[in-house]
Amino acid sequence: MAGLTLGDIYRARQAIAPFVRRTPLVPSDALGARTGGEVHLKLETLQETGAFKLRGATNRILQLSPAERERGVVAVSTGNHARAVGHAARVQGVPAVVCMSSLVPQNKVEAVRATGAEVRIAGRNQDEAEEAAKALATERGLTFVSPFDDPFVIAGQGTIGLELIEDLPALDCVLVPLSGGGLIGSIALALKSATRSIRVVGVSMEHGPAMVESLRAGRPVAVEEAASLADSLGGGIGLDNRHSFALVRDLVDETVLVSEDEIAAAMAHCYWREQQIVEGAAAVGVAALLAGRVERAGSHVAVVLSGRNVDMRRFTAIVAARAED
Repeated sequence: MAGLTLGDIYRARQAIAPFVRRTPLVPSDALGARTGGEVHLKLETLQETGAFKLRGATNRILQLSPAERERGVVAVSTGNHARAVGHAARVQGVPAVVCMSSLVPQNKVEAVRATGAEVRIAGRNQDEAEEAAKALATERGLTFVSPFDDPFVIAGQGTIGLELIEDLPALDCVLVPLSGGGLIGSIALALKSATRSIRVVGVSMEHGPAMVESLRAGRPVAVEEAASLADSLGGGIGLDNRHSFALVRDLVDETVLVSEDEIAAAMAHCYWREQQIVEGAAAVGVAALLAGRVERAGSHVAVVLSGRNVDMRRFTAIVAARAED
C-alpha cells in the first residue's frame, strides 16, 4: 500500500465490520455548557477490547497471507494495541506475541495475557520494547504489527472519522488523543476529505509528547518517556516513521498539551458528569476543553474518548478525590 487514501479507509470499514463495533456519538450537555456550543463524545470505550485499537489491529491481521497467518504476529504496546492484537489474532486463529515495557501498568499486562497472546516484558520503555519485538519478528519470521505506523492499521483507525461525519454532518471541530499519530492522522484524512474546513486538534500530555516534539523539530525525534496518567500516549513515534508523522504534519491543524492534574480532573468529569469510565489517555480531549486550551472550539465539537482500560483502584481514587456535589 502506497500513500493512504480515503478509499483505503472505506475498504477497511468493509473488512472489519463483522468484528468491530460502530460506536455511538453522544451529546454532552455539561461540556456544551462550558464551550457555548454542542459537544459530542465518541465512545470508543465501548469497543470489545475497551479501546479504538481493535479497528486497526483487526484490519492488519485480515491482510495476512496464509503463510504469515501460520507463523503469527508480534506487537509492541503500552496496553490497548496489545490487547487489540491479542484479541483480533485469537478471533482469526493467528498466534500472537506482545512485547511490553516495564512501565506498563500490571492491569494492562494481565489483560493482554487474558487474550491468549504470549507476553514478554522487554525494556524500560516503549522504544526498547519495540526493538525487542522487531528482533523477535526477524528471529521467528513473525509479522510486526505497528501500533500506529502501518497503513492498514491507520486505515482501520480512520473508520472512526467516517462514523463521525456520518453521525454529525455539521461537525466543525474534533479533539483526538495524540500519540503515534495513526488515530488522529487517519481521522483527519477521513474528515478533511469530506469537509476541508473541519478543525482537527491533537491533544497530548505534557510528559514526553513525542509527536508534538517531532512536529516542532520538523522530523521524528526521540523523547524521554515518563510515567503519566495518560500512559497509553507514551513512547516515541519511531525515527524511521514512514506514515503517521506526515499525516499529522499535513492534516492536523493544531496540538495542545494538558497537565497531569488536568487529565485527572477530566477523568473525574467523565465519571461524575458523563457516567463514563475513561482512562487518562482517552480523557485528554475533555481535559483540553475543561482547561480552556482550545479557543473557539466551534459550534459542533466531537471529542474522541479512545479507551477505558484503566487500573480501577487508581481510577476510583482519582474520581473520589474529585467528587462533584
